[in-house]
Amino acid sequence: MTDEHIIEAIGKTRIVVRDGRVVEVGKPLIRSCPLAEKFSCPVHEMTEGAIRENIEDRMRAFGMCTPGRQVTDRSDFVLFGASELISSALRNGLVRSAVIVCDGAGTVVVTAPDQVQGIGGRVSGIVQTSPILQVIGRIENLGGRVLDPGTARIDMPAGAAFAYDLSLSPAAVTVATADDAETVRAAHPDALIIAVHTTGVSAEEARRLAAVADLVTACASAAIREEAGPRALLQAGTAVPVFAMTPLGKRVVLTKLQETDRQVLVSGKALPAAGGREPEPLI
Repeated sequence: MTDEHIIEAIGKTRIVVRDGRVVEVGKPLIRSCPLAEKFSCPVHEMTEGAIRENIEDRMRAFGMCTPGRQVTDRSDFVLFGASELISSALRNGLVRSAVIVCDGAGTVVVTAPDQVQGIGGRVSGIVQTSPILQVIGRIENLGGRVLDPGTARIDMPAGAAFAYDLSLSPAAVTVATADDAETVRAAHPDALIIAVHTTGVSAEEARRLAAVADLVTACASAAIREEAGPRALLQAGTAVPVFAMTPLGKRVVLTKLQETDRQVLVSGKALPAAGGREPEPLI
């Protein structure tokens, strides 16, 4: 079986890692992102070289797309990242499990906050991955469960069903499409649904995500800001906002705020609220 991993990251650039090497770097959909400039290996200008260097740094630092992949971490990389919010929800009993994606394993169900952060904190937009036995073993040895160890397929509705079959409900489930969000919501009304990887979604897709997700990350999406922003109960962050669409989503954000020792400004304002630099352009 070919060891191949396809990721969309850093401006939703298509990146292919094969046999431990970056073999393809596509063209980013945006020119700049304030979050990318704060990476441990910063990307100030979205060129092929800078993006390749960032991905290779992740491979060296924590073994992304390799047998040495680390799957635990206790550090917050951003205050309102999806993995940070899910980890907090797990710690505080708002959910019992998380259905997320790991390179080398595909869709996984985990119950430990540090596994959520270790798997998802520094990686986003995994489109396709291949099974890596060492990574799967590491996840399972720590109590996680892999949906399909033989193929490492990515299937979030099936992952949600897997979590509920394991009696690990309610579950937090990350989704990248409205179809997945609607399927999970119909099957599991109590799930915490987090819409991620939304750069470039259509206005219709944004409307559907805003209607069923509890939390929606705006990424570089103009449509998410326009469709989710005015309907949101709470907005976390301004440069790359996260919109809480339901009382549960709002509770997750407020619970995370209770944990942090960072200074935070809370202000009543019509949403969406912009402030500081945003990704350019919003698409």
